Amino acid sequence: MIASRSARKPCPHRLQNASKIKAKAVISQRVKETSQLPPPKVGGTKAPEQTFEEIKYLKRLIDNHTPIRIKLSNNEEVQGVLEYYDKRFMRLTRDGEPNLFIFKHDIKYIVEG
Repeated sequence: MIASRSARKPCPHRLQNASKIKAKAVISQRVKETSQLPPPKVGGTKAPEQTFEEIKYLKRLIDNHTPIRIKLSNNEEVQGVLEYYDKRFMRLTRDGEPNLFIFKHDIKYIVEG
């Protein structure tokens, strides 16, 4: 007895092809949806250009006459009291030695004491 076409089970390879076609349709629909969205904002809010914390810290060092050690990019260390600073350099006053003008880009770090 021969079963009618509608009663037969479909071949497994035809099911796989049908599921691939459905998957492609779903993917193309999602691509269309996302292409219609506006571009995402990068980073949300921008970080401030300057926080002015460096200025506060250096001003406190000057006002309190805090002795500091400055380690330079060539690993040399100098000690003294910060007397003046600018956008590009600092003036370090030292006892018994010449005062120094040090460019900020040459400073690795500053340590109090």
